[in-house]
Amino acid sequence: MNTRPDIHDRLAASLKTARKSKGLSLDAIAKLSGVSRSMVSQIERGESSPTVATLWNLTQALQVDFAGLLEGKTAPGIEVIRAEHAPTIDGRGQGVRIRILSPAEAAGEHEVYDLTFSPGGVLQSDPHSPGCREHLTVLEGVVTVQSGEDERRLMAGDTARYFADRPHRIGADGPARAILIVQNS
Repeated sequence: MNTRPDIHDRLAASLKTARKSKGLSLDAIAKLSGVSRSMVSQIERGESSPTVATLWNLTQALQVDFAGLLEGKTAPGIEVIRAEHAPTIDGRGQGVRIRILSPAEAAGEHEVYDLTFSPGGVLQSDPHSPGCREHLTVLEGVVTVQSGEDERRLMAGDTARYFADRPHRIGADGPARAILIVQNS
């Protein structure tokens, strides 16, 4: 006789199906969710019941809501973050508005920012992790980028790729806008 509730079996099967439908290994979902590989495996085999916090981390990583997990539905294929709802960072620069365009789970690996500079705006950064690189594309205006001792002036349409594991700086004389991609920060 099975004394385990049916919901437990559905949860285990749905987690495994959602993970496999995304082409994720146990290691990959563990990295994305912050839940250990062994715990994910135990949950998928029905050997462990996840806490609410663990289930939340897994559903966020799999892009499935709680109800969808039990019903086998995944999140929409296109996630839209309206401009007014994109998170912003204040206080990291002077005269710079920083909008975060990348998802939270990409932090530290592949971050994307929309930078809007006021005249004289500066984004000064301390060194990031060893090997970190930034890719800066100017959309409007003119900016100067410094990485260590190197300095380059960029016009609209220009892209600079540089090491960000040393002090670096982006500054604008006039109004400017750029997209910044940070890898392995």
